[in-house]
Amino acid sequence: MAEAEEALRTLAHNVRAARTRLGLSLDELGRRAKVSKGALVGLEKAQGNPNFATLVRLADTLGVSVSALMEGQAEGRVRVVAADAVKPLWSGARGSEARLMLTTSGPAPVEVWRWRLEPGEEYPSHPHQAGVVETVSVTSGRMVLIVDGVEHPVEAGRTATFDGDVPHAYRGDGTGTCHLVMTVHLPPGPASTAAPAPTAADPA
Repeated sequence: MAEAEEALRTLAHNVRAARTRLGLSLDELGRRAKVSKGALVGLEKAQGNPNFATLVRLADTLGVSVSALMEGQAEGRVRVVAADAVKPLWSGARGSEARLMLTTSGPAPVEVWRWRLEPGEEYPSHPHQAGVVETVSVTSGRMVLIVDGVEHPVEAGRTATFDGDVPHAYRGDGTGTCHLVMTVHLPPGPASTAAPAPTAADPA
């Protein structure tokens, strides 16, 4: 419980700092990120339990990575992160999950994710800010990558890349579990003033 409370305090601090740095009011951040002012007030007071979709929308709007909102000050030159040391940010009803392993530093950071997709289970994502590029490398199993309504089968040993500013989704395919490594390349600088619109399919 203490670990969860500390993580929420870190998130609260990082959201408030990023909002202040951009000169955004709570009302304006809420409008752009499609998050209620009440939820933002609670978040900045280290209260509540924001879901994965909310974190992604806030990160996009604030022009930072998801892990930049969640992590404390980086320590040391080299970071080695074990998969079991990172809690899933999304878990599906059939056992699928997504873990944000780390985010690189620098003006154009890259998020590194590990995903597990069970057959038939799908995660839909809203469009990200312009300039975001995603890659998915399937290490075992098979998935279907859906970009702007078009399905692309991706099997083990293959890598796909696409611009993330359109609706997209990832679905497990075949008969076995699909494992993949995803990288999300973020553009340098703050997010544009046009907030990405969430889809109705964003998980609660």
